[in-house]
Amino acid sequence: MKKSNLCNFNFEKIGKKYFISNDFGNWLMIGAGDFNKISNDEFSEKSKIYQSLKKEGFLRDYLDFEGLSGQLNKLMPLSHGGPSLHIMVVTLKCNHNCLYCRAISRQHDFSDTNMSYKTVQESVDMALKSPNLNITLEFQGGEALMNWPIVKKAVKYAKTKNKKANKNLIIALVSNLSLMDNEKFKFLSDEHISVCSSLDGPEFIHNKNRVYLGGNSYNLTVKWLRRFFKKAAASGGRKDSLPSALMTTTRYSLSYPEKIVDEYYNLGFGGIFLRPLSPIGYAKEVWGDIGYNPEDYLRFYEKALDYILKINEKKGKFIERTAAIILRKILKKEDPNYLDLRSPCGGSIGQMAYNYNGDIYTCDEGRMIAARGDTSFRVGNVSRNTYRELIDCDASKLCIISSCLENQIKCFRCAFKPFCGVCPAHNYETQSSPWGNMADSDWCELQKGIFKIIVKKLQKNSYKKIFESWLE
Repeated sequence: MKKSNLCNFNFEKIGKKYFISNDFGNWLMIGAGDFNKISNDEFSEKSKIYQSLKKEGFLRDYLDFEGLSGQLNKLMPLSHGGPSLHIMVVTLKCNHNCLYCRAISRQHDFSDTNMSYKTVQESVDMALKSPNLNITLEFQGGEALMNWPIVKKAVKYAKTKNKKANKNLIIALVSNLSLMDNEKFKFLSDEHISVCSSLDGPEFIHNKNRVYLGGNSYNLTVKWLRRFFKKAAASGGRKDSLPSALMTTTRYSLSYPEKIVDEYYNLGFGGIFLRPLSPIGYAKEVWGDIGYNPEDYLRFYEKALDYILKINEKKGKFIERTAAIILRKILKKEDPNYLDLRSPCGGSIGQMAYNYNGDIYTCDEGRMIAARGDTSFRVGNVSRNTYRELIDCDASKLCIISSCLENQIKCFRCAFKPFCGVCPAHNYETQSSPWGNMADSDWCELQKGIFKIIVKKLQKNSYKKIFESWLE
């Protein structure tokens, strides 16, 4: 075989094997012997490794450009589709004092931070101007239920406006559920609003992380999650009626991966979304108390994933959603529209965040940075700017340029490049630059560590079958 016949590829050593990939998202896991043969161009056309390279698009003479370009479009289809997720902060008021809150300073006065009806109307109008056919309006806070009248009006207004816009509209509410009552529950259920809450694990973990002076945060959260589950079951399990929950991992959580997973499984969730804490916004100020290094999180994550795989072997399907996102990219060559793992990232072109006063940011992380006085990620205001101006502004362009992996020297050479992404807001907060330095980045260490854990487990056939079932 001529040396020039082998396309460029990137590689990562995982255990005793090598993960090699190309820009089309094809990959192989090969032993050290085959890796050396490839590196030294010492294998014949009759060899097994040659046939594998040929099949996966690593050999120039056999490239199916039409098929590979179609695959690449599936893997990276949304760069020009327009923002689909529109986060609307209807208030900064909150009745919790969570340890890791990234958006709220305990020293601020929030008495005048409710979004007005005029502002929410303008925000909805702006969101519906996105060329994307799939639009999600996500109302949050603070605690969104502390401005309940505006949430109700916003839902009705959005549905009325969408009769003309004709989008595939999803409306979601993020709430700690402490202010939920029968009237709110009925409205949300009747209007088919997706409800998401925070659940950090069993009671002793949740209440430690999510302090609520008005009572027991865990009891109230679980009570209403169960009500929504029951309602969903009665309505035939409509997807938009099923509640969801997110957990955030603090230093206190790291010792209890199995207990956290059990909490979600026992409540009837179909899976869990394990998420590391990010030092963004006000969370940066308390990082020394609740933060941790990437190695600590990766140990926690792998223990939790191993436990989840055991649940799947013994009790049935239960998904870890971080892994499912990555597996859809690796195994299906599809983009699950997870904005944190896109190149370029989802800032402005995948999501926008609307603050209570009408200011718009590239993403919710950008809004959190602005809460501390730095408006570098602000793209405009619903009352003063057009949709085109939001997309054309410097902040939007900066996010796009700085999060293209082709512009990141270390990322460009990484074996996980076809499946990964960069967060300019995270880089800005941790390294004072939206580009950051990936060679010394906690973000990179975390993401690459998770990729390696998942790829390693894919080598076990029984685990691969479980992973494939998560994508059905």
